[in-house]
Amino acid sequence: MRDVYLIGIGQTKMSKNAGIRGRYMAEEAINKAMEHAGIEWSQVGMLVAGNMTAGRLTAQQQLGALYADVVGLRGIEAASVEAACGSGAAAARWGVMAVGGGYHDVAVVCGVERMSHASLEDTTAALACACDWELEGVNGESFISLNARLMRRYMYTYGVTAQDFGHFAIVAHDNGFTNPNAFLHKKIDMETYLNSRMLVDPVKLLDAPPICDGAAAIVLATEEIARAAQSNGLPMVKVAGSAIGTDSLALDARRVMLELDGAALSTQRALEQAGIEKEDLDIFELHDAYTIITTLSLEAAGFAEKGQGVHFGKDGEITLTGKLPIATFGGLKSRGHPVGATGVYQLVETYMQLTGTAGENQVPYPEFALVQNIGGTGATVVSHVLQRCD
Repeated sequence: MRDVYLIGIGQTKMSKNAGIRGRYMAEEAINKAMEHAGIEWSQVGMLVAGNMTAGRLTAQQQLGALYADVVGLRGIEAASVEAACGSGAAAARWGVMAVGGGYHDVAVVCGVERMSHASLEDTTAALACACDWELEGVNGESFISLNARLMRRYMYTYGVTAQDFGHFAIVAHDNGFTNPNAFLHKKIDMETYLNSRMLVDPVKLLDAPPICDGAAAIVLATEEIARAAQSNGLPMVKVAGSAIGTDSLALDARRVMLELDGAALSTQRALEQAGIEKEDLDIFELHDAYTIITTLSLEAAGFAEKGQGVHFGKDGEITLTGKLPIATFGGLKSRGHPVGATGVYQLVETYMQLTGTAGENQVPYPEFALVQNIGGTGATVVSHVLQRCD
């Protein structure tokens, strides 16, 4: 495997009911990423698109070929990747393998999702495709109800209350407040969290992410191209680790319902590739789709013991200046969660952290970051380790 570097980033501002079709969102993000990379379009050998719901909500598939055509790359290798809410990072994984494996010297990855134009009923049904339909969906389960099951089980098993989850939402909203691309620019406190509307008991509105639209893109390249393109004086960013871990889609089929085995596996594999330990990480850009998933992710990655993840960060460890910052630009909770694009947004934001270009959201002097994107309630978990190379 060759070393792979992230050399260009682009993103659109989160939106809702903006009326912008997905192809034009993709075009904006890809154009920004290519401009930032500073390379020629002729150097791109592959384009990978991450998306979850376009076939169902917009009657459009073959997104890889579509986006390649839209940006003037007709003829190159292109495809789309679906891994539910983990589609964006799964697409990035394909790009990493293509460049690292020597198939292409440059790959563009774009995550796109447009959901807000559809009815809430249709969007909810589309998101429910992330569960095991035969075992869960046909029984009326939704993505919210499945996370509510996890949260209820956790509260019962470990004797915690709804209030114990609130600090995760508060930190995410604090960080999203200073992210110009975030969907929600609103700070909250514990009282606001506790009084937010109940969705499915015990999951409240402020436990869950907003439905919104967005597109983000990255450019991956070999070390030779990365060094040749490095004219902005910024540190280079290496993809030091890349891995996927899987689990059953159905919660009742899990080895242990409250343990994200897929997250544990992908974390372990990515860290081993990078040659580091979890203690070396300066940022954990986790998949905070629900506060219960934040909790279980911290435990699966080894930062907290079973039953203790809900308490991690109550003393400030997860803030921008804490020991292990999370959701540094607001995460899914405040930045927004355009499902198939989320994993690419995470990589874009982490690149900004490692290159010192995060502005008001900057974490002090990070070198290693773990970026984790989850499909469903933990069935597909993609982990990347990014490293600043001065």
